[in-house]
Amino acid sequence: MKETTSKKTVTTGAFAISLSAILWGLDGVVFTPRLLNVDGDPLDTAYVVFVLHAFPFLLMSVFLRKQFQKWKAFTKSDIFNFMLVALMGGALGTLFIVKALFTVEFRDLTVVALLQKLQPVFGIALAAVILKERMNRFYGVWASVAIVAGYFLTFGWHLPDLNADKKTALAALYALLAALAFSSSTVLSKKVLNKFSFATATFYRYLFTTVLLLVFMVVGNKWGQFALTPPKTWLLFLIIGLTTGSGAIFLYYYGLRHVKAMISTICELLFPVSVILFDYFINKNALDKVQWISVVVMFIALYFLNHTRARKSLPHD
Repeated sequence: MKETTSKKTVTTGAFAISLSAILWGLDGVVFTPRLLNVDGDPLDTAYVVFVLHAFPFLLMSVFLRKQFQKWKAFTKSDIFNFMLVALMGGALGTLFIVKALFTVEFRDLTVVALLQKLQPVFGIALAAVILKERMNRFYGVWASVAIVAGYFLTFGWHLPDLNADKKTALAALYALLAALAFSSSTVLSKKVLNKFSFATATFYRYLFTTVLLLVFMVVGNKWGQFALTPPKTWLLFLIIGLTTGSGAIFLYYYGLRHVKAMISTICELLFPVSVILFDYFINKNALDKVQWISVVVMFIALYFLNHTRARKSLPHD
């Protein structure tokens, strides 16, 4: 009976992570591209990320105010872990992926999303080092295949022209940095969730991220962005904050609490899949033949990166 319940819990957790990934795909195609200023240009990246964390945190402060009491029981190690999660996943990861989307001016959404999902390449290595999870012995082979597929996804058959493909190359770099940051956050979040509830983890992730980005706002003197934000963009900030922002993070942390970090990387592949579908049906954008082949090869590599270890990761207690 315990095993059955455990499997149901794992299934529920995997479903929650999958749903959060789909919500993030919807955000990347539908919501974030519409975060424009009064002149119709994209808002400052750091300002966008700050508002997307500060606004939901203000709401959490009202509805989850009891979470402030948990601070008294935090050890220095707990604070350090929360700070790292906020820095890597909340601040840097989000900054990099938003910057990547802004760099390509939302024309190559699918490419950016797919490159960002090279996350398992970094995540599995980090899970092995930090969480002591066993690494697949073929990790090096499949990681290399995934990276090569990512290259062809970005540049096709020809060598990149750093002048003509400057924006594409820069966006690809931002996407890969986002993958590294988010994979670090996933592994560190798993460490946090071994001790705290998903509600506490979400609350303090947003608190620490808001504080970090507030410092960035002050140092960079970004306050003028508030005056450039039209009412319809504020409405969009609200929608994102409640759904694809904090709402998706709540689902993600709930799921991550019940599955291994490596299993979550498989579920998160629904993010690029949903981006491909949303981008096609909403923006009428499609990948070419070389890119589709690259996508298939990348997904096969990511599957084999996770498959053996994921099967061994199901809890049996």
